[in-house]
Amino acid sequence: MKKSRSIVAFIATLAFAVPAVAQFKNAEESIKYRKSALTVMGQHFGQIGAMANGRVPFDAQKAKDDAALVRSLSQSPWAAFGPGTDMGETKAKPEIWKEQAKFKAAADTAMGELSKLDAAAKTGNLDQIKTAFGAAAQSCKACHDAYRAK
Repeated sequence: MKKSRSIVAFIATLAFAVPAVAQFKNAEESIKYRKSALTVMGQHFGQIGAMANGRVPFDAQKAKDDAALVRSLSQSPWAAFGPGTDMGETKAKPEIWKEQAKFKAAADTAMGELSKLDAAAKTGNLDQIKTAFGAAAQSCKACHDAYRAK
């Protein structure tokens, strides 16, 4: 049973990772993709936050599922910040393309914190989830503050 769950989890991870490396037809498609990925991440991250902050009852399985999805999706949007995607309907600041190394470092930090949140959620321990959620939220906020227009 555990082996089949691992296989399903691996396939699900691949399903999310493949679009991240896909070639986009144009800048608009790329922007739409990254906005969609970030929106879905935000929805599930927010659900964990609602549990961590006591706004909704804690559900260990839901937290685990949401954290796994957020971690998987966190690998997806970065490939969609390519050349020419700084124009159009986007809140992305020009600094992303001017400071690519710093932007990548911020994304890597966020992905690392989201991985820690995923690990904490797997324990089912609300206190560990709260701690990991706070650190993940700070890393996301730091990136948004630096690279997302209001």
